[in-house]
Amino acid sequence: MTKTGEMHLRTLRDGRDVYLKGERVDDVTSHPAYRNSVATSALLYDFQAAPENIEALTFVSPDSGERVNRCWQLPESYEELLTRRHALESWAGCHYGFLGRSPDHVASGLAGMIMGAEIFDKWDMARAGALRDYFRYARDNDLYLSYVIINPQADRSKSAGDQDDPYLTARLVDEDAEGITVRGAKMLGTSCIMSNEVWVTTIQPLKEGEEPYALSFAIPMNQKGLKILSRKSYEEAADSEFDNPLSYRFDENDAVLYFDDVKVPWERIFIAGDVAMCAQQFHATPSHVHQNYQCQIRLNVKMRFLLGLAHKIAETNGIVDIPSVREMLGQLAADAALVDALLTAMEVKGRQVGRYFVVDRHMLYAAQVQTQQLYPRVIATLRELAGGGMIMLPSSVEDFANPQLAEYIHRTQGSPLFSPEDRVKFFKLAWDAVGSEFASRHVQYEMFYAGAAFVTKGHSYRSYDWDGATQLVGRMMDSYSLQDTLAKLGEKQDGD
Repeated sequence: MTKTGEMHLRTLRDGRDVYLKGERVDDVTSHPAYRNSVATSALLYDFQAAPENIEALTFVSPDSGERVNRCWQLPESYEELLTRRHALESWAGCHYGFLGRSPDHVASGLAGMIMGAEIFDKWDMARAGALRDYFRYARDNDLYLSYVIINPQADRSKSAGDQDDPYLTARLVDEDAEGITVRGAKMLGTSCIMSNEVWVTTIQPLKEGEEPYALSFAIPMNQKGLKILSRKSYEEAADSEFDNPLSYRFDENDAVLYFDDVKVPWERIFIAGDVAMCAQQFHATPSHVHQNYQCQIRLNVKMRFLLGLAHKIAETNGIVDIPSVREMLGQLAADAALVDALLTAMEVKGRQVGRYFVVDRHMLYAAQVQTQQLYPRVIATLRELAGGGMIMLPSSVEDFANPQLAEYIHRTQGSPLFSPEDRVKFFKLAWDAVGSEFASRHVQYEMFYAGAAFVTKGHSYRSYDWDGATQLVGRMMDSYSLQDTLAKLGEKQDGD
């Protein structure tokens, strides 16, 4: 049976240890800090299970015979890649690109590891077997996976093993025939509050001697000893859906995960104690590229939404025909086209890697470099277009319930496009996308989810065809010489 929203909600009532404002949260599906975003995650599964969507968004698992989301599909051709891309794009449309860690993200990373699982075969057949078994389990149960792959910042001048507290970062404490014990913290557990399981590893470089931190495993969110330390909930702070429509629905939450001597069985461990393999799981397989390809699919949807906001801001304020405003909108249109073009380019320039078709690595990294810079610029342009329109709004939807205040609202919130009520509704939406605390978190997220700028630029540097570029320079330089030039100059002087 295809996974539905109700099936997903039932799995989240599992006794997981979530903490918010000094208290333990009993049920994330009903708590006011999380219930609406959790409901959004359930909506995704209802959307895929709808009769009109099931063929496009799901495929039949080769093992279970049940239909599961196409995020688990391992594309073996360009055509299958595009089929999968259109499914993920449709899913992102349900949240307008605002769920950065929707279920298809970490699933894409795990799928990419499977697409290069021969790397694990060469290293350790037992761990390779655990990886393949877990992938089949996660796929056939259509799990919502999250991950924590970053170490707590603490002293960023020091690596994980050099911190004052050796157990600041999650590390191996001991191991036995049953598995390993892990103690310490990892971040950023985006969407952990509404996921089924979490993949725990590190994408940051480790050095020799830091083998206890070189881990890769997956556990349920209710694993004994796992503590989920939630950040402030923007959803809980949203006064109403009318006042904060995005915060109200799409606050996926972020959390620090603390492993209080968590026992992990061997059948869920992919790497334990190998520094080199921690890097290879991402970069010697298609994992890193495949998961970040999903990010660009999602961002492409989000860009279309933001451009829709931009154009409606201009129409609402009656400035859409002003040449300078059209210039701004034209720049936004070019920015959106850049994201779309890079997404298409990484697909078109993709190649076969063994059985599978993988997007072009450099085009993916080029897209990350460009979009890290582009997103805050787009938000700044929307601010400029709106001016004070997003600020000078009624304090709450409750103002409309007061007849005297409602009359003042009707007198002061005029627009050539909207009624006063719809103008307020629109600018409340625009503010939640551009200026609220929820919106500020999204600027930070889009700028850094792929790593600091030097990280993404480093990926771009390493994946570019420098040999081809420098060969062009060399060919040009080989086409003339000092001696030939002097000889030609002498012939010219003799002729004169």
